[in-house]
Amino acid sequence: MTRRLPILHLAHSRIRAPHDRRARGSLERLAAAALETLLNAIDANDADTGRHVRRVADFALIIADAIGLDAAGSRAVERVALFHDIGKIHEALFDIVHDGNKLTPADRRAVATHPARGAHVLAPLKAFFPELPAGVLSHHERWDGTGYPRGLRGRRIPLEARIVAIADTFDAVSHTRPYHRGLGTAAAMRIIEEGRGTQFDPELVDLVMLQPITARMLTHMRKVHTSRRSDDGAGGTRMHEPTPDVSFRWRS
Repeated sequence: MTRRLPILHLAHSRIRAPHDRRARGSLERLAAAALETLLNAIDANDADTGRHVRRVADFALIIADAIGLDAAGSRAVERVALFHDIGKIHEALFDIVHDGNKLTPADRRAVATHPARGAHVLAPLKAFFPELPAGVLSHHERWDGTGYPRGLRGRRIPLEARIVAIADTFDAVSHTRPYHRGLGTAAAMRIIEEGRGTQFDPELVDLVMLQPITARMLTHMRKVHTSRRSDDGAGGTRMHEPTPDVSFRWRS
């Protein structure tokens, strides 16, 4: 068999490279469009969860900016935040989460399957967004290793999941959800501080507790509430918020 000369092999690679880049770009746009479709599906199936994950993404981005993540790192955090609860729209969990009753122990065990369910939904996109399934799977892990589903400890928990865990708690405690009453931002910050080194990454908690970071999160929370009151006061049924121009949105 005739061997290809190195110089010819190099030339062949250079010829193919632009085509490969264009093909990869097309696939990346398709993958991002798939994420956009999934986000729209969350909105369509569960508007309350859709609003929750957008708020969590905003808070997570404040934390990501505070620790100095670059644009790629911040986008990874945003993706995990936007899709961390996608497993909750599974038919096995939907009624439990939305019936308005206090969760029973059996309900809590069922709801605890949502990180794995979400990671399974997102697994086909791992080649383009490798942090996404792992981050979604890990957002209920705890710093001390007592979380679920894998009992990861400390820095073995992906950074995106550690950030989202704090942002998720801040929003979940502050806001009323179908299965619990919101306790306000002061209670949320207290719970986060009490979870330092047990539930949450201690360095991230210390950062969030700095006055400028806390102020940014509280300011954003007030803007959310002000916007909601303005919408509710317009009369009639309030339409749910349009899809924002999130940073993974693909461009032609």
